[in-house]
Amino acid sequence: MEIVYVYTRKRSEFGRPCNFSDRPALVNVDIPPQPAMASAFVLRNPVDSWVQHSSEMSEHEVNTGRVEVESRGVNHVEGGWPKDINPEEVEQTIRFRKKVEKDENYINTITHLSTLVEHCVKQNNAIDIYEEYFEEADVTEMEDELPSAKTIVVISCLGANISLFDVPPSQRDPNATKRTATHLSWHPNKSKKLAVAYSSLEFQQNVKDMSSESYIWNLENPNKPELVLKPSSPLVCLEYNPKDTHLLVGGCYNGQMAYWDTRKGRLPVEVSTVEFSHRDPVYGVNWLQSKTGTECFSASTDGQVLWWDIRKLAEPTEKLVLDITRKGLLEDALGAVTLEFEPTMPTKFMVGTEQGIVIACNRKAKTPAEKITGTFSGHYGPVYALARNPFCPKVFLTVGDWTARIWSEDIKESSIMWTKNHLCYLTDGCWSTVRPSVFFTTRTDGTLDVWDFLFKQKDPSLSVKVCNEPLSSLRLQDNGCVIGCGSKLGSVTLLEISAGLSTLQKNEKALVNAMFERETRREKLLESRQREMRLKERVRQEGQEPEVEKPVESPQEVLERVSREFFEVLEAEKAR
Repeated sequence: MEIVYVYTRKRSEFGRPCNFSDRPALVNVDIPPQPAMASAFVLRNPVDSWVQHSSEMSEHEVNTGRVEVESRGVNHVEGGWPKDINPEEVEQTIRFRKKVEKDENYINTITHLSTLVEHCVKQNNAIDIYEEYFEEADVTEMEDELPSAKTIVVISCLGANISLFDVPPSQRDPNATKRTATHLSWHPNKSKKLAVAYSSLEFQQNVKDMSSESYIWNLENPNKPELVLKPSSPLVCLEYNPKDTHLLVGGCYNGQMAYWDTRKGRLPVEVSTVEFSHRDPVYGVNWLQSKTGTECFSASTDGQVLWWDIRKLAEPTEKLVLDITRKGLLEDALGAVTLEFEPTMPTKFMVGTEQGIVIACNRKAKTPAEKITGTFSGHYGPVYALARNPFCPKVFLTVGDWTARIWSEDIKESSIMWTKNHLCYLTDGCWSTVRPSVFFTTRTDGTLDVWDFLFKQKDPSLSVKVCNEPLSSLRLQDNGCVIGCGSKLGSVTLLEISAGLSTLQKNEKALVNAMFERETRREKLLESRQREMRLKERVRQEGQEPEVEKPVESPQEVLERVSREFFEVLEAEKAR
């Protein structure tokens, strides 16, 4: 016998408010006066009282123990059966249930509990005490807020010693040459730690006694570094391990690779041998997605990409020469300045070169020639920054010369979007981790630009003058709220971005994807038209086609005609 009771209620009765009723006053205690006690009353005259006009203060310090919280899963299995009953045998469980349901004590208990449960169900259905009446209020306020950024912390370093707000001149480094903050890396779990690589990249500007140290800063105590890293040569790049946050890998100015374990101190655990290392400074290093979490790869201006395993860092496990002619000649290789790797695409990576060419590679190809899958050419100088859009990995950002460009993997001839030409060089850039339409760029005049191409394309949404010296590096926290900017003179400025630029907007992903698809289609039309014109010109020059005098279109006329065809296609699709 199954006990089933269906609770029903009209839809109109849901959400009704609480009903309160009035009732007359109730006297609980009544103490009548006693005239006989009046003679015992003594009038107090005068009355003395004290008043303290200053505020009362009390200061206490408590050092509590650290509470570590651990999440554990619970596996619920069927239990409570007697030892002689096998819960997997259906017949035994049915017989036992029938026996228990006939028990008078069981029926009385269920009847008593059902009354309590029914009361709780009715009470919960009466009104929702957690109902939010003004869910849209915060969103509206955020949309009206103007883009802004405020400085949180400024960390500066002169040479080997720290020169912050309260460091006396006797403790400052005597070297006249300032070291550049070449690379920043946030702690994967704790947003309060920042690893900064310092080195001087000026040609033949390394002073004999210049320090080679780099630092890990704790933002809760920025007056001194939490850990000083002492490599054999100054670090150009430095990265935290996303799996084991105690490990860091760095690329040195002399081409060597080194890794640290913060639990073991300031010296590197292991350094690669000079014979098997890069021949030029290591400008890019990234951790790979692997089961062990110990694999990484690096790129340098010597034209090589090397794969490493820190368990055996003496020599690389694999090598790729960046020769776009696919001959594998090191003398024809292009020097790498930046390296890009997206963990969601574990076999693909991209390299930005000194010649302004971006090389797309596939590590799992069979031959070295097949590992270079394509090239993108659009900059007149080195590609200083290269990053995939975290929400649309087929689209990536490059920063070089005077512009930042947005590319699609489907279009190799030209970029689909680009910024205006600035008056000074751009030095670095990155995407926002929370908004697909926002990216950041730094300039040599010390300005940080924040671009939101859904808002406007010709100018940045926000420009902040961070410092007077050139900015050299840029890194955004995973929460998208705090960004770090490293300068040529070694200072690191942390800025907090306003909520409007660090909060995902309504329908933003769909709008950004639609814009990328529209611009990609437009570039494909222009590319096919240009290819067709080149083919006709080649045929005409070879004499395979009789010369027919046709009016030659100017570049402006070609652009107008292709744009007109493109918008006709859009109108046709819209009508359909």
